[in-house]
Amino acid sequence: MTKLQGAIRLAEVGHRYPSGPMILDRLTLRIRAGERIALLGRSGCGKSTLLQIIGGLLKPSFGAVEIDGAVVTRASSRWNLMFQKPLLLPWLSVSQNVALALRFNGRGKEAPARVARLLDTVGLHGYGARAVTELSGGQQQRVALARSLATDPQILLLDEPYASLDPVTRATLRAEVKSLAAERGLTLLLVTHDVDDALHLAERVIVMAPNPGRFVADVALTHGRHDEARAQLLEFLEDFSGERRGVPILQ
Repeated sequence: MTKLQGAIRLAEVGHRYPSGPMILDRLTLRIRAGERIALLGRSGCGKSTLLQIIGGLLKPSFGAVEIDGAVVTRASSRWNLMFQKPLLLPWLSVSQNVALALRFNGRGKEAPARVARLLDTVGLHGYGARAVTELSGGQQQRVALARSLATDPQILLLDEPYASLDPVTRATLRAEVKSLAAERGLTLLLVTHDVDDALHLAERVIVMAPNPGRFVADVALTHGRHDEARAQLLEFLEDFSGERRGVPILQ
């Protein structure tokens, strides 16, 4: 059996901008290959900054991120980041937008057959020739998802990709992302301020507090206790300290 890849380790990761306050303070965490994790916290706690550091788009001020034992120093096709907005190029067709990821990685020859399969996978069969400006917000996010999957990544980093979607589209897309991750053995890391998004996707929810950004709790989502976990997580969002809630505190 092939060993899953995509294990993530944060080792005392911290970040501050020049002449500014500390944004992230000594974050330590292990994520197993194939695990689904949500980083939950209010706006301003550094969730998106941390996701960019994990993805190699931003260098931490101190500490390190390791993926499968190797220190992350730059972006890689082994992990892809899906943003709040699709960030599609409006002058390209749906297929051309998905194919960009392959072309940037020197795999342009694979694009025709691979893009068609990916569009089928995300429910956009027959949409390849259409302009992305003709698509709904949910359809554009599906194109972004197909683009994120094009290079067969081991890790998918999700920066609140459902935030601008209506409730029905939101529920459908997050279910599809979870299903695709299971089929492909992907490690998923979602940053969100929405408790329901975290509960629907994750096996564990890591709660973050601000000023500076830090981990205050690690909540395992076992079957049958989502209502209990939801109440617990909502309390954490109301009380950032996490010191009075009886949930394991991360050191």
